[in-house]
Amino acid sequence: MPESRLLILASTSRYRQELLSRLGLAFRSEDPAVEESSSAGESPADTAIRLSQAKARAVAARFPDAMVIGSDQVASCGELRMGKPGTHERAVAQLAAMSGRAVRFDTAVAVLDARSGEMQARLVPTIVTFRPLSADEIESYLRRERPYDCAGSAKIERMGIALVERVQSEDPTALIGLPLIALTQMLERGGIRVVGA
Repeated sequence: MPESRLLILASTSRYRQELLSRLGLAFRSEDPAVEESSSAGESPADTAIRLSQAKARAVAARFPDAMVIGSDQVASCGELRMGKPGTHERAVAQLAAMSGRAVRFDTAVAVLDARSGEMQARLVPTIVTFRPLSADEIESYLRRERPYDCAGSAKIERMGIALVERVQSEDPTALIGLPLIALTQMLERGGIRVVGA
């Protein structure tokens, strides 16, 4: 890296922080304070891309010399969108709706060079096929895992893996919330080397 740049993750998510720390780069986390809602007629993929960019822009406005990473994930099952459930009852309803079905997790990552204004953005979709789930299995999983802050109520990196039949993605980290393969490529295009000097 020719110069030291402040790298900021526009997220307070512990999952994204843990993922980014895998790259061994010094970074700080900032709350982007962006309203995470979809616009009328917007596809889940478009929502994820728009919000990832909005988060990066919101933080870059406060740190004009930084390289800022924004990310967002939208889960959908047919016409139904699966956000963070927040409550046990909503999590039960989500998992019951996903039982035996394929769910698409659209994860977007954006890298904004606040200095130049250059924005890069990528979408990494993941298809998760859930096995048929009984009411007892759903209750047992939720009592043990309490995944109320995860889109679709499924922590695939933990016990949620036992709920699925198949995961299809070009990047296994995308499902957890931050696609590191795409991010590494974007950072290097922006002048931040992850491996090597």
